[in-house]
Amino acid sequence: MSKEIIKAEHVSKIYGLGSKHPYQALNDITLTINEGEFVCIMGPSGAGKSTLLNVLTTIDFPTKGKVFIDGEEVRTLSSHQVGLLRYERLGFIFQNFNLLDALTVKENIAVPLSLASVNRQEIDERIISIASKLNIEKLLEKYPYECSGGQRQRIAIARALINHPKIIVADEPTGNLDSANSHEVLDFFSKLNIEEGVTVLMVTHDPLIASYSSKLLYIKDGMIEHTIHKEALEQKDYFYRIVDINSNEAQSYFMKEAQ
Repeated sequence: MSKEIIKAEHVSKIYGLGSKHPYQALNDITLTINEGEFVCIMGPSGAGKSTLLNVLTTIDFPTKGKVFIDGEEVRTLSSHQVGLLRYERLGFIFQNFNLLDALTVKENIAVPLSLASVNRQEIDERIISIASKLNIEKLLEKYPYECSGGQRQRIAIARALINHPKIIVADEPTGNLDSANSHEVLDFFSKLNIEEGVTVLMVTHDPLIASYSSKLLYIKDGMIEHTIHKEALEQKDYFYRIVDINSNEAQSYFMKEAQ
């Protein structure tokens, strides 16, 4: 039986609570993500995709409900314990890369290990290993601004993986990449997921990118409207199911507008 690695119980997120105009971004969401799953969150703009991702991964906290990571309820942890959980179990990859231009590529990748006081030899060994996997060995002495978008995303991935996290958290990781680089990144995520059992949690608006996942959560108005499991489907057939969900939701919108 698969182990639960992320669990949400009746999670809601309300911004501006107590103000004249509170906004409910998430509404009573309950879900389970098992170890080794590749889960994609999709939905229209403003649906709550990034909010859900953030609440599930300690970047933000729910207004109501509980979130568990690896069996630990996040709200019961101290700020130090939350920081340790992020460092030991989560690797974050963002659309805008969030690299430090004043540091070399090698220094950027090393930042999480430097903050954890890992010795220099181990840092160098880990950097060489991950740089080799991502084909960025020749970039290590360059600065981020000297690298292409695809190269910078691979650098950001290397930094996220340097601590050997159990969960990769990716918010629109291909949003600033062309199609070739996008699929290269997703191929790497898939390999990491299948061969090393790393759990991947990703937000995207692109059905083709979503088709790399093993499970899709379609969110609308702060609630999960649909859950699709890839199971034995070929990627092409899974992609068509995802497209159908998006098309049906769009048709529903226009039907409401016509009434």
